[in-house]
Amino acid sequence: MNKVWVKDNNELSDFEKLKLVNDGLDMVEKLPKYQESGFDSIDLKERNLLKWAGVNIQKPRNAGYFLMRVKIPSGVMNSDQARVLATIAKDFGRGILDLTTRQAIQFHWLTIETIPVVMNILNEVQLKTIGSEGDCPRTIIGNPLAGIDPNETIDTRELVQEVSEYFQGNREFSNLPRKFKISISTNVYNVGHAEINDLAFTPAVKNDGKNDCNGFHVYVGGGLSAQPHLAQKLNLFVHPHEVLKVSIAVATLYRDYGYRKNRRHARLKFLLADWGKAKFETELLKLTGPLETTGIDLTRGWNAGYFYGVHPQKQSGLHYVGLSVPLGRLSVEDLLEIAECADKYGDGSIRTCLSKNLLLANIPTQNIAALLAEKIIRRFTPYPKPFVGYTVSCTGNEFCNLALVETKEFAIKLAQTLDKKITLDTPLRIHVNGCPNSCGHLQIADIGLRGTLEKLNGRTVEKFELLIGGSLGISNGFATMLQGAVSSDIVHQVLEDFINFYKTQRRFQESFHEFVSRFGTEAFQELLNPYIESLSELACF
Repeated sequence: MNKVWVKDNNELSDFEKLKLVNDGLDMVEKLPKYQESGFDSIDLKERNLLKWAGVNIQKPRNAGYFLMRVKIPSGVMNSDQARVLATIAKDFGRGILDLTTRQAIQFHWLTIETIPVVMNILNEVQLKTIGSEGDCPRTIIGNPLAGIDPNETIDTRELVQEVSEYFQGNREFSNLPRKFKISISTNVYNVGHAEINDLAFTPAVKNDGKNDCNGFHVYVGGGLSAQPHLAQKLNLFVHPHEVLKVSIAVATLYRDYGYRKNRRHARLKFLLADWGKAKFETELLKLTGPLETTGIDLTRGWNAGYFYGVHPQKQSGLHYVGLSVPLGRLSVEDLLEIAECADKYGDGSIRTCLSKNLLLANIPTQNIAALLAEKIIRRFTPYPKPFVGYTVSCTGNEFCNLALVETKEFAIKLAQTLDKKITLDTPLRIHVNGCPNSCGHLQIADIGLRGTLEKLNGRTVEKFELLIGGSLGISNGFATMLQGAVSSDIVHQVLEDFINFYKTQRRFQESFHEFVSRFGTEAFQELLNPYIESLSELACF
């Protein structure tokens, strides 16, 4: 591969210089050596390259433990794979698994000695970890209902698999400026979160003069983190057979022209912002050849990745059941019982969701009642309370080296407290993030909480900044940050005030995003100010 971006090494970050001589995929080949020699034998500079194997150093950084992400493209898996995942968690991961906001499965507590063993076990059931981390195309997300969805225009399973297999371990694209996230979905409720991905394909239709042809519109340059950007829609209509070609072309532009001097400024969104849509599209067409211009957009809204309840599939007599997995945390026993239910009442189909939840598919009508009576299904209920069911958190400082505060235990206690104190007849999404990054997707939440640390009377206090009014879909917009931060132990009081204000003043069927847009953030800032002032007074004593 001609590395066209290498003109002057002084224009590359230190990590980019390392990647010039050590492709991340080389670390995968070194795993057996490190398995023999141990964690301490891994060169400090190379430890971050282990991400290409799908593993990341767990907190504390020098203890020798890793988290591992397993790719579940579009969230589609089966009960046999689920049992293998559960067995790995039991044997190597201290009995826990986490669902992620990219439909993956995450293990903790792995060691360099066990990582190659786990990868071999996963390979036997066609599950991959390579590329779930690192500067390469990541897990391709999409519609967890693909193939069974009454609201999809095309079954995208084969397309997702085709694109996934092309980029899997592909050295042509294993050295990108940063991560590269792809979404492919034709569900009309934007279940693939198109606007926050580097590249997204969304449902569209165009008439060829004789017939309506279902295909895709293309969005590029989305992403969250500390500088969020909404993806921009190109003037293109892409047929299903052109999806891979377009994916390769966008990845090529990013590889060859993306920024490599500063990793904080290295995502595709920054290249698009500087080039503009017109230039990006021109350069893209040089690689793909002619493509049709946009057709009719079929996106009708955004369901935020939630599928709770029992719903008919497009196959007559079959249903899918959306389950609530609070904060995405599963035990070995949980996953084994879910796999058993998937086999006993359906055909073994299990799907993972961007909301860190699960659903069971292909359940015949006559089996629904017995399935709902199962203990595990009553626990992970298809009909959760509005706050426990719609609260998301990142990993937090339990495992993450970047997180400033604990998030999962805080988030579940917060949600349970709000469910006890407030009755609400509509979902309100609360996302908790432990650092300035955005693994918890707080910018697209109704209410986002960002953890921070502050000195108060000589001691360090965990506090949270608040963002409000985020949404994707037709009326998309990122949440707005309010001024000030509040101690973690009074966050629930602030949110009670916010939610009761919304509850009493909203219009019929008005979403929280719409409510914030109508009232403005000033009204919420006024509700927040007394808590900020009371903390300031306390700090003076």
